Amino acid sequence: CQVTCQSLGNCCPDYKEFCLQISPYSGSLMGGKDFLIENTIFNASSVIMCRFKKEVTTHGYVDQNGRAHCISPLLYETGFIPFDVSTDGKTFPYSGTWLSVHHSKVADEEKCTLVNETKWQYYGTPNTDGNLTLTWTRQALAAPKVNIEVWGYQETGDSYSENWSAEWKYLYILAKEIPNSGNFSFLPVPAEEKYNTWDFGILRITPSNYSGGNIPSIWSSDHALAWHLGQDFRKDPSAWATAKCIDWEKKEEKLPDFMKEIIDCPCTLAQARADTGRFHTDYGCDIEKGSVCTYHPGAVHCVRAIQASPRYAAGQQCCYDHTGTQILTHDSTGGSTPDRGHDWGSPPFLKPPRIPGFSHWLYDVISFYYCCLWSDNCQVYMKKRSSSDCRTYRPPRAASAFGDPHFLTFDGLNFTFKGQGEYTLVESGLTSLRVQGRTQQVHFPNGTGAQVTGLAAVAVRENNSDVVEVRYSNDSNLQVLLNQRVVDFSEQSWLDLKGLFLHSAGDQKITAMFSSGSGVEIRGIGGFLTVTVLLPEKFMNHTQGLFGVMNDNTEDDYTFRNKTTMSVHASPQQVFEFGANWAVENGTSLFTYDTESLLNDFVYQEKHNASFLPVFVPHEDPADPLVEKMVLLCDSDPFCRFDVLTTRNLEVGNSTKRSHQNHKLLVENLKPVISCGWLGHPNNGTKNGTNYLLGSTISFACNQGYALSGAKERTCQVTGTWSGDTTTCVKTAVIFLGCVFGLAGLAVLARLTYLCRKER
Repeated sequence: CQVTCQSLGNCCPDYKEFCLQISPYSGSLMGGKDFLIENTIFNASSVIMCRFKKEVTTHGYVDQNGRAHCISPLLYETGFIPFDVSTDGKTFPYSGTWLSVHHSKVADEEKCTLVNETKWQYYGTPNTDGNLTLTWTRQALAAPKVNIEVWGYQETGDSYSENWSAEWKYLYILAKEIPNSGNFSFLPVPAEEKYNTWDFGILRITPSNYSGGNIPSIWSSDHALAWHLGQDFRKDPSAWATAKCIDWEKKEEKLPDFMKEIIDCPCTLAQARADTGRFHTDYGCDIEKGSVCTYHPGAVHCVRAIQASPRYAAGQQCCYDHTGTQILTHDSTGGSTPDRGHDWGSPPFLKPPRIPGFSHWLYDVISFYYCCLWSDNCQVYMKKRSSSDCRTYRPPRAASAFGDPHFLTFDGLNFTFKGQGEYTLVESGLTSLRVQGRTQQVHFPNGTGAQVTGLAAVAVRENNSDVVEVRYSNDSNLQVLLNQRVVDFSEQSWLDLKGLFLHSAGDQKITAMFSSGSGVEIRGIGGFLTVTVLLPEKFMNHTQGLFGVMNDNTEDDYTFRNKTTMSVHASPQQVFEFGANWAVENGTSLFTYDTESLLNDFVYQEKHNASFLPVFVPHEDPADPLVEKMVLLCDSDPFCRFDVLTTRNLEVGNSTKRSHQNHKLLVENLKPVISCGWLGHPNNGTKNGTNYLLGSTISFACNQGYALSGAKERTCQVTGTWSGDTTTCVKTAVIFLGCVFGLAGLAVLARLTYLCRKER
């Protein structure tokens, strides 16, 4: 099923029959999604069997139009899952790919809704009772009547051992054979004793005419099952939750300390939003969606570390207030809380604590209900989930290419290289990272464009990860290829892939986030691609290519393949030779060649088109009417002026100017920030201030009956330490007695001195 055969016209005759196209192509990892096999007709008598990863087999069916359907199974992982189909129960010649998605990232309309979800999760606590209501899209299940089931989640076995396993377990039926009206209300009663110990779970709605096995389903959101807990909870929720909180604390003390291996948080909100290779928006607290931060009061935005920690698969969360300052749990219950289980899971998934979403719920969320929401023991939770500050955080370095095309290296050197071909932007032997760019000649309606090139495609890979390519399609939209197959983002904007995560934003922006922490952002702006590469500090002295050697030294950024270097004051012609030296070789190319023109231009020919000679220095004629408009638009931006003159197009110049400004803003936001670390209030006193960065001042005061000793104010210094002496509050009675005894001592000393002199 080599997909490029379709555009090249050399597919096997039965390609479309056996290489399956499906719709929809994604669904929750909880399973139960009915998807259609679009391109193959089956006999009505065919017995359809769908096998996922050659391990999990489910029953499908053939509809009245001869189209086969499969039902996705419950999976404990996310990402693209290979599946194959059998019509005889023995051989599986038909193959395709199913996308398993984190349950929280599935569209709301695909799930049933817990109306007033807070009420569901607080049910039985003071002033929370009455009927609960569940709604769903009734057309999603082709059945007149449905059942509603309760499921619970657990992880059993020894923690961090081979026998640690995850299980979703069917518990009981909440409602049986009710009309499929899209609405159900009920008055909760405590579940039977054997079930009411399950405090985290989910609801499933299924057609009542199905029984057992894998069947079409609509799932609710995963939630705290307060509404079905036993009488002991309803009688005294706080006492019940307190006992659970204390028990959780005891279990935590026996588990390994994951805090030592998680990445520190960025110091500021600007850094957190700029470091896109290592941090991504936490969907539970997003400034772009109104900052609804239920679990982090006072925060306007939170991010999560994209990659789980290497050994314990733990996660990091970082939250920030309206000033852009990190909120710490030492100061507020809305502070950043790290996680024993990463919310998004961690490859290879399948086993705790790497199960996407659910391990996190079990170790970090339900315990928050025990200690903070159902009882007043939040200090216990915050002690075990205390915020990481930013003293060891080191921002990544950024390099960019944009426009006609212009390059800004990791060390800050900038140059223009207008070659036509495929080139290595950056590669690193540290992680076998490769980022390659293809430049093509661009033509504009109001100009010849004969000597203009721009980035038309970028391909990336690290170690043995999937290969991702982003390019302009014929309709001038971004097209993303995964291992040479076009990826459709119509259903999902986030993809869990092999060795990386991929995110598509609605503004023509694709971000690849690799397991090393390196990130690649690709945007479509004004007919050109703009690419930005972000590399963590560990890549220092481990890069080469057009983006130079990352080492804070621009002098060696023009380093050739043979390790020789060229002066940073080289002429444009010499820079052109340097760029040509980094042409990709056929054996190392990551690009997809799925048209005759791509084959002719980049496979059968040299990767660098030596016959294409650009204008190295465009002429600026004061008499040219375009120049006046250019000056107004570009001001002093050299890249904007360059591109207006070479393309004769102000829109291109404006796009180049925007890209250049974006890069400068990114570099500014990623500047290192000095932190002196958290500073607490003295015992029997208070402090004013929660900003612990360079130049910030924390002031102290003592409670009534106490006097301040040490510094009244302490300021964060450039050395990363606080000024002044440690502040303490001493009881005033102690000070008074100290003064009395001190004076008495002085009096005695004076008397003894007098007597001694008299004796002499």
